[in-house]
Amino acid sequence: MNFLRFSLVFASFFLISEASIGQEFDIVIKNGRVIDPESGLDAVRNVGVNGGTIAIITQQDISGKETIDASGKVVSPGFIDLHAHGQNIGDYRMQAMQGVTTMLELESGILPVAGWYEAQAKKNLPLNYGAAAGWTYARIATFSDTEPEPTVAYFQDAQKDSEWKMNLASPDQMDQILNYVQQGLDEGGLGIGINAGYAPGYGSKEYYALAEMAAKNGVATYTHVRYASNMEPKSSFEAVKELIANAAITGAHMHICHINSTSLKDIDATMELIHNAFEQDINITVGAYPYGAASTVIGAAMFSGDGWQERMGSTANNFQLGTERMTEEQVEDYQKNKPGTFITWHFLDESNPEDLALLDKSVLDPRVVIESDEMFWMFFDDQGEVENYEGDAWPLPEGSFSHPRSNGTFAKILRSYVRERNLMTLGEAIRKISLMPAQTLEDFVPQMKKKGRLQEGMDADIVVFDPNTIADMGTYEKPNQPAIGVQSLLVNGQLVIVDGQLKIDVAAGKPIRR
Repeated sequence: MNFLRFSLVFASFFLISEASIGQEFDIVIKNGRVIDPESGLDAVRNVGVNGGTIAIITQQDISGKETIDASGKVVSPGFIDLHAHGQNIGDYRMQAMQGVTTMLELESGILPVAGWYEAQAKKNLPLNYGAAAGWTYARIATFSDTEPEPTVAYFQDAQKDSEWKMNLASPDQMDQILNYVQQGLDEGGLGIGINAGYAPGYGSKEYYALAEMAAKNGVATYTHVRYASNMEPKSSFEAVKELIANAAITGAHMHICHINSTSLKDIDATMELIHNAFEQDINITVGAYPYGAASTVIGAAMFSGDGWQERMGSTANNFQLGTERMTEEQVEDYQKNKPGTFITWHFLDESNPEDLALLDKSVLDPRVVIESDEMFWMFFDDQGEVENYEGDAWPLPEGSFSHPRSNGTFAKILRSYVRERNLMTLGEAIRKISLMPAQTLEDFVPQMKKKGRLQEGMDADIVVFDPNTIADMGTYEKPNQPAIGVQSLLVNGQLVIVDGQLKIDVAAGKPIRR
């Protein structure tokens, strides 16, 4: 009886497969090197797509209404960015050019969540989008007695005030902060964004309460830890230890954002903490990006107080405004008069082998997810003021600037770590930029169970790229250069990039929410 049942199931599967091979698909990707990081498939195959789903992966010849010749190319799950701040259409287009299909605002998050999703749905975005409930927005709203606004400007404007950054919350304020965050979760937020580095004066009980809330709601927190310092007290080591302790006590899934930049040059000590936490099965995940420079507002709390330069190993020359390094006078002026201005902060020198080795320790760790910490594209207006670019021109206007991680993180992994320095296999790189991000969320965001994989029945978020040419082109001095090497990009089964060219009229993105 069991043999008969097996025979019938096998015959049924064979007939379905034969029927699938004989049909015409919406899109067929032929003769590419198909890599699926979950199953381990790495072979030349043909891929058939119907609607928004991968319908078949086969060695057999198949036909489609539209055919992509992927000979000599890699066919991979689309890359997933868990840590992206620029949420306008130009930001998404730049990310598409390096193979990203889903970009999420998790570390900083946003409030109110429902209003943000409504606004994003009107932008005709080419990629999937989503956000966490933003704790910093809740703190700003509570301490300023305002309603939170789901905009970057709201966060930037608050940089002139110190109360929300440095003061303990009263019991009533604590209740209000937690209520705002819970409302964001109830509206579909993808967890709790805790940008603690911008408000390090919060109490230990407040952070613990957020971890408890995450555990109760069955979601993750995404934390930019409260300190960034090579020296004790208030060191990077202390901040990472605080997060791990909260995860251990509450059982909450707590994600540590950009361990590379918050650790500065103390990466050996913080990574030892992380390894020990993994060995104890503490529910943490960790992200990093492959650059020795961060991007932040110049009025951030970490750039304040006596001795901050020594603690962080920085002078004005470590700060970059636009494409130029800053002077001490400029830093003082901007911190006093324009604290919400975004700058690039060089905490490591990648041209120094010792500094590069520190960066590599986080990027190469097999349990560390690659995330970009992508930033807004900006420009100088006629008065010399820095403005965020919110237009829809493509290419982006001449003179636009951002951190090069905004359009190069994933391409740089494939260029530098895989092709040029041979520090990572292609399969391992794809795992760290597609499957691992999906797995970070999938326990509480069901949509992510169908992303980050190249398998039948999965979402048709697919990138076709040339492993010999894919590269990040943006530099600190000339950032407005899209990545190269992506031949085709499908998002939910729609072609967003064809023959290396972006289709600006395709709004393929869908919301990712709980």
